[in-house]
Amino acid sequence: MIVLDANILLYATDPDTAQHHAAHAYLLKALEGTESVGLPMQSVSAFLRISTQKGVLQHPFSTKEALQIVDEWLQLPHVRLLVPGDRYWPIFRRMLLEGNVAGRSITDAEIAAVTIEYGGELQTYDRGFARYPGLRWQNPLAKT
Repeated sequence: MIVLDANILLYATDPDTAQHHAAHAYLLKALEGTESVGLPMQSVSAFLRISTQKGVLQHPFSTKEALQIVDEWLQLPHVRLLVPGDRYWPIFRRMLLEGNVAGRSITDAEIAAVTIEYGGELQTYDRGFARYPGLRWQNPLAKT
C-alpha cells in the first residue's frame, strides 16, 4: 500500500507550487492505478486545513470544494482512509521516543505510525521522515 502525506496532496492540487506538475502526475498515476492507496486521517485533516486557509495558498479552496476533492479520492475502490487501530499506540510511542520527537513533528510521527501499522510505504516530499525507525518512505517527486 502506498500512503500519501499531505504535502503530496497539497502540491498536486495547488497549481501555484513549483512541485505541482510532478505531484499532480504522481497522484493521478496512483489514483488511476490498482495498488492500494492509504490516506491517513492526519494527511486529510492537514489537506483540509491548509487548502482552505486564506493567506496560505494563493487560491484557497472553499471548505465545500476541499471536501469534494477528498470525497472523490475516497470514492475510488482502492483508496481508503487510514485511522489508528489496535497496534497504533505502541508504534506511535516508539516513533516519538526513538525519533526524538516533540512539538510540531508529533503529527509526522502520527503519520509514520499509521503507515507502519498498515504496512504501507509513505510517499512524501519531507525528508524529515527519515528520523522514524522502521518507516518505509520515499519522495515520489524526486523520480520525475
